[in-house]
Amino acid sequence: MDKTNPSQPNGNGENNNTERRRRNPNPYRQNRPAQEGEKKANNPEQPAREGGNTNNNNRSRRSRSRRPNDANNGNNQSRDNNRNPNNRSESNKQDGNKKSNSRRTAGRGNSRGGRRKQIPTNVPPEMRAALVENDEVQDARMNPWRQLDTNLKGKLRFTPLGGLGEIGGNIAVLESEESAIIIDVGMSFPDETMHGVDILVPDFSYLHVVKDKIKGIVITHGHEDHIGAMAYLFKELKFPIYGTPLVLAMIENKFNEHGLSADTKYFNYIIKRKQYTLGDFKVEWMHMTHSIVDSNSLAIETPIGTIIHTADFKIDHTPIDGYTADLHRFAHYGAKGVLCLFSDSTNSHNQGFTKSEAVVGKTFDNLFDLAKGRVIMSTFSSNVHRIYQAMERGVKHGRKIAVIGRSMERNIEVTRKLGFVDIEDKHFIEAHEVGKYKDEEILVITTGSQGEAMAALSRMATDEHRHIKLKPTDTVIISASAIPGNEASVSKLMNLLMKSGVTVRYKEFSDIHVSGHAGQEEQKLILRLVQPKFFLPVHGEYNHIAAHAKTAVTCGVDERNILLMSDGDQIEITPKYIKKVKTIKVGKTYIDNQNNKPIQHDVVDDRQKLATDGIVNVVLQISKQTGKVLGKPIVTSHGLVPDKEDKKFSSEVEQLIEQYLLNSKLEKSGNPKVVEDDLRGIIRKHVVRTRKRYPIILPTVFFV
Repeated sequence: MDKTNPSQPNGNGENNNTERRRRNPNPYRQNRPAQEGEKKANNPEQPAREGGNTNNNNRSRRSRSRRPNDANNGNNQSRDNNRNPNNRSESNKQDGNKKSNSRRTAGRGNSRGGRRKQIPTNVPPEMRAALVENDEVQDARMNPWRQLDTNLKGKLRFTPLGGLGEIGGNIAVLESEESAIIIDVGMSFPDETMHGVDILVPDFSYLHVVKDKIKGIVITHGHEDHIGAMAYLFKELKFPIYGTPLVLAMIENKFNEHGLSADTKYFNYIIKRKQYTLGDFKVEWMHMTHSIVDSNSLAIETPIGTIIHTADFKIDHTPIDGYTADLHRFAHYGAKGVLCLFSDSTNSHNQGFTKSEAVVGKTFDNLFDLAKGRVIMSTFSSNVHRIYQAMERGVKHGRKIAVIGRSMERNIEVTRKLGFVDIEDKHFIEAHEVGKYKDEEILVITTGSQGEAMAALSRMATDEHRHIKLKPTDTVIISASAIPGNEASVSKLMNLLMKSGVTVRYKEFSDIHVSGHAGQEEQKLILRLVQPKFFLPVHGEYNHIAAHAKTAVTCGVDERNILLMSDGDQIEITPKYIKKVKTIKVGKTYIDNQNNKPIQHDVVDDRQKLATDGIVNVVLQISKQTGKVLGKPIVTSHGLVPDKEDKKFSSEVEQLIEQYLLNSKLEKSGNPKVVEDDLRGIIRKHVVRTRKRYPIILPTVFFV
């Protein structure tokens, strides 16, 4: 039995909540400020504040304007009288039910409060006492965070360095005054303007600032947008890493690729439902369902209260591995009182529940039955449950399995090694062995569902793959949805596949893919289990977190206790308030996967300018004696004017140069740098005026 869980029964057959209420009926009131009437009773010489309890109308009006966390703090004396049967009748006679009704009016400011407008007066005293006591029980049950000690003086700071205002790139720092932990270190994908960039990793500048406080890195699960930047961080800073064996095995593969194999000494393998102390923080991993196996949420006990971080999640009651979300632990911490909840906002616009991963298996059954030749299935390489379901159907239909794609091969190897995928070796073949079997005996599991140009499926579609040449009898299953920003790439891939003559199975089958993120009803479930005082929606673009905030309000969180963050916003959390205190420098580092090295921002900016506005090169010689051009300037342009207008454009630039030299007083010594800067400005103005473009202009001047 968990002795800290108030919902478990004690030795008398009663639960701990009942025993605690008998011992201390309103634990969340222990730290409330003393009320006006109590001050006067204890200290007659102390004057009452203006608008005190001497005026019932003012009291009721003030109650309606309080924050929800203060709205029910008044009228404690009336409640105490109601708990004592000997005092109830006397209290009723004296107050005429006004105090109880005022408490109820105030409670309606929070949607968690009571629904009854007032206590009926025409009922027996025993019934009325039961109504009052039941309302108090309900109020405490729906607002467990009131157990928190609001007199604690500590504070926390939460700083997202990635994952807000975008999809992916998740990384955040949680700090106390003495300690800090990093939550996930993910990467994201570039958009079409970032030419030659393969991945984006967060700017780690702030981590250098607080490096002496950081006690460790806490990893929730193994998706690339949560671990993909680990190797790049470790090239700058190294800290202990805490995660499940699967997550750390995936990180180990990345470290090996980057020559960091010695850094596995920083690994700490965690046990779920067990707390790990990292400085001022006690962190517990709670199993959560998602689109990758062994995913987790976090419960973080801090000096001022408990923080719950869902990480990416959905509530799948029929997961492929049978391990459902550990909702018991959410309820356990919720009953104890949670200071702040951070929750995944990716699918905040989706009403209802996200479908179970199991429905995809039923769709695969139909697709495998319909397939006449080879089956080629593409999905995210980390979606192990999806891959496993496809493999099961392949084995069932007597197909050999060929896994193609570096990340897919690596993930399947790790999950098989750790026992998450239980498929015998005899069912697997190498890519070069595919031609040895009949088409109806082959299942290919491959990467490339997002239309990545260098991924295996794209190379098959362009007939560039070494071992797989597409045939009209092939069935290609794309079991994924396009990540925001990848829609054009996926559409291009679909066109190439259709032109090759294969049968493509994609969106026409509604259950060919299901999301790994929670819909609104699952978000509500977590909000109701946790019942936090403060709520900070995370993971998603601004419209996603705004929608999640609205859902939280419907679940009783006071809208004044919710903040919408952007990357770099530093949020201060105390038992009494949350607020933004400052903005931290954030950004992205561009990475070229060909050499695993960063690309400077100005290089990417130049590439984009070349792609959109072109380039103009001007080379000329100037006589030191005469200050005139020797010969003709050499003018070349790319991406600005069509070839047939090259001569005309060159003539325009020559005239600009001649006019400039006539109006300029060049010294005999001549400074090429000054002349180059002047010409650059003159030519730019001309191009902007005549062609409305902003090309890169590179003049080169020689004085001879």
